[in-house]
Amino acid sequence: QVQLVESGGGLVQPGGSLRLSCAASGSIFRVYSMAWYRQAPGQQRELVAGITSGGSTNYADSVKGRFTISRDNAKNTVYLQMNSLKPEDTALYYCNGVLDVGGGRPTSYWGQGTQVTVSS
Repeated sequence: QVQLVESGGGLVQPGGSLRLSCAASGSIFRVYSMAWYRQAPGQQRELVAGITSGGSTNYADSVKGRFTISRDNAKNTVYLQMNSLKPEDTALYYCNGVLDVGGGRPTSYWGQGTQVTVSS
């Protein structure tokens, strides 16, 4: 059974920082890519940042220069360092992993989400 477990969310003041973590566990043969998405109330889920197995990254325009995605391949863990947080960053943040859990076919898995609230 494969699980993605996020941690690190919370309440922070505007201008503050948070670091999210997401660990993938279970019978995983290969991690193709991992990413962070977010969903604010009444809005669609959107991609925040992604990272490939080779370390290539991409970011939403709204977070470029403020957020940094990284991964530890040995631990099947992805991180999201969020700096200079704004109230509009408030959302439920989800971890996504594209994994090979057997058979050589990439499959998408989601974590349960962690709440980030930016407010004074």
